[in-house]
Amino acid sequence: MVERRVCTFCGGVIEPGTGRMYIKKDGAVFQFCTSKCFKNMVELGRVPRRTTWTRHYEREKGVRVKGVPEEKRKAKKVKAPSAEEKEEEASAGEGEAAAEETEEPEAAEEAPKKKPAAKKKRETKEKQEDDE
Repeated sequence: MVERRVCTFCGGVIEPGTGRMYIKKDGAVFQFCTSKCFKNMVELGRVPRRTTWTRHYEREKGVRVKGVPEEKRKAKKVKAPSAEEKEEEASAGEGEAAAEETEEPEAAEEAPKKKPAAKKKRETKEKQEDDE
């Protein structure tokens, strides 16, 4: 039985009696099916995962499309609001509380919450810079 060889660059099957073997000085052995694969990897230094016509690219694309399972995703760190932001949100929340009482509870949950603190900080910084 003939040994099945796979191209190091594109991942295609190399027919017996064809292809090229390339051995680096450090002893790494590369098998290439065509001169196209050889040139792309050795001469041009391209990465198979970023070359669209290779099987390695297709595997990476499949992983990207499916996504990583939620268990393996890293939880994003939520920044704790500072004391100033808490005060501003509390003062802004008093006016919103009266408006929310008149609305239905479902509609209030759907409305996106805006953070006015960030905008006010920018404005105060700009004013301070203008004064100087």
